Amino acid sequence: MTHKMEIDGVEVAFSEGETILEIAQRHQKEIPTLCYDPRLESFGGCRLCIVELEGARNPVASCTTKATAGMVVRTATDTIEAYRKTLLEMVVSENREVDVSPLRGYASGELADLRDKYGVNGTSITGATSGTSKTDDDNPFILRDYELCISCYRCVRVCAEQEGDHAINVMNRGFHTQIMTEFDGLLKDSACTFCGQCIQTCPTGALADKKALRAIDEVADDTLDKTRTICPYCGVGCSVDVLTKNEKIVGIHPAMDGPANQGALCVKGQFAYDFVQHPDRLKTPLIRGEDGELHEASWEEALDRAAEGFHKVHAEHGRHSIYGIASGRAPSEAAYLMQKFIRVGFGTNYIDNCSRA
Repeated sequence: MTHKMEIDGVEVAFSEGETILEIAQRHQKEIPTLCYDPRLESFGGCRLCIVELEGARNPVASCTTKATAGMVVRTATDTIEAYRKTLLEMVVSENREVDVSPLRGYASGELADLRDKYGVNGTSITGATSGTSKTDDDNPFILRDYELCISCYRCVRVCAEQEGDHAINVMNRGFHTQIMTEFDGLLKDSACTFCGQCIQTCPTGALADKKALRAIDEVADDTLDKTRTICPYCGVGCSVDVLTKNEKIVGIHPAMDGPANQGALCVKGQFAYDFVQHPDRLKTPLIRGEDGELHEASWEEALDRAAEGFHKVHAEHGRHSIYGIASGRAPSEAAYLMQKFIRVGFGTNYIDNCSRA
């Protein structure tokens, strides 16, 4: 059922169950947030999304407040904007730094963007800082730089709600709040699958892409190119944005609007891209010669040698001596041809796919 409410003097329609923030965003109203991720359950922790609600004694968090018919909402009054600036000043005062490289993650610049929008210089409020970086975590993928953490818990929630891993959680309160694994150990000893979801939702870069940061000294923020493509690893078809500098891949961002993944990737899609520009990557077929060494050859020579080997094994050992494993990177047409090659060509059903591994 459709209802009506008023936002900043304009009557808008909404459906039962929608929040004020969802409705406002649909009508191009800019309401700042730091703890909000549209893929997650609303949390209402940062309070930056507060709005004035006519009849309410205090401002309300728009991300957790459900709309009701007849509501009158004001999203950006002078009082509300002053509240937001003060909140941002307190958040910024706790962090070691705000300006971070976009190589850290998809959302890593959100705090810096809001600081610039509200003209927060970070000197109005001073005091204790929060978060202790986990410098001893030697995993190759995720940097745990908690001196940049603002306790928005987006990382914890995406791990639990989207991945179902519950690999990280929250310990303590106030300035002693810390994101941790079970028994405060290393990520590789936890339930973490290194999917990178926590990296890409973090609005400050507290959780960052270690592999991408290897290129930070050679990449200026304004020289990164971003190219939309499809992950090559399996048949799901996850959309990704490839980050490149001078045609060299330096990182991967999941596409938040990807129809198949909506911002999610597995460890392979997120981190396994080094093969593209690896110096050992084969650029021409190799055939082992009579001297036992591999030599460059033409495709015709390589295919003839492979066919000869198949025929020899089939003749000497029978059809069940041949087993096919299709590549998860192959398109559906290639997978179809592969199963035809094994089933029709050799009369056996011994075929599988590496995506199951």
